[in-house]
Amino acid sequence: MHSQDRWSSKAKPQQDAATYRTCRMKRNDPISHLMSRNVVTVHHGDPISKVRTLARQHGVHHIPVVNGDQLIGIITWSDILRVSFADTFGTDARAEDATLDHTLTLEQVMKKDPVTLAESGTVREAAEILAKSHFHSLPIVNGGKLVGIVTSTDLIRYLVDQF
Repeated sequence: MHSQDRWSSKAKPQQDAATYRTCRMKRNDPISHLMSRNVVTVHHGDPISKVRTLARQHGVHHIPVVNGDQLIGIITWSDILRVSFADTFGTDARAEDATLDHTLTLEQVMKKDPVTLAESGTVREAAEILAKSHFHSLPIVNGGKLVGIVTSTDLIRYLVDQF
């Protein structure tokens, strides 16, 4: 085959059936294969300073808010930045934490009733939801109970591993 034939519309890619089936199966992988199960959470009523501390300690940007084991919201690093002022005024982090804790509640800053995916969902469903949305994390639930989380970064890593 000439090199220009390889790119013509008449050329067919060389792919065996096993490779094709493997690619199709991967698109329908259960989200449970990809999600993080050890989710960093905060509880209803926790101070905003706890969110800031946990985000820094664990290197996460999305923290589900729970009441018991039930998901009630999510707070992101972007949400925290939106209400913070330390970077603008060069304020000490402890002073900012104290100010935020005394002026705002977690419930005022978090996103209530976030979009979720059932634990029985697929990687493809998660990708479709995140691709069509303006957020980058998807709590995974069984009933209303939080069982995991998947982020757009997780999906990109998953995609890279496919090639």
